[in-house]
Amino acid sequence: MAVTHVFAGIPVADFEAARAWYEALLQRPPDMVPHETEVAWQLTDSGWVYVVQDRERAGRALVTVLVDDLDALDVDGERETVPGKYRNVVVTDPDGNRIQFAQPLS
Repeated sequence: MAVTHVFAGIPVADFEAARAWYEALLQRPPDMVPHETEVAWQLTDSGWVYVVQDRERAGRALVTVLVDDLDALDVDGERETVPGKYRNVVVTDPDGNRIQFAQPLS
């Protein structure tokens, strides 16, 4: 079996507030709007993240996005380095979903 695409879902309670927060975080509007309570951003050729209204599951997502230059990322949060492995910063959306940006160290 070959994996061709990945969709990481982030459930939120207040969709409109979350959409605005993710647009600011990702610095652009969504690439796809499947319906009025779901939006999606294509982060790589085959990797997507989507935000969807789902009050029961809101605040439970854990998503890690690997980047090539953590310093180019304009987000508030404490940056941490795990020697020989990676540097990262973690942000939390209004619902408590955890988004980690990490730069592997080579």
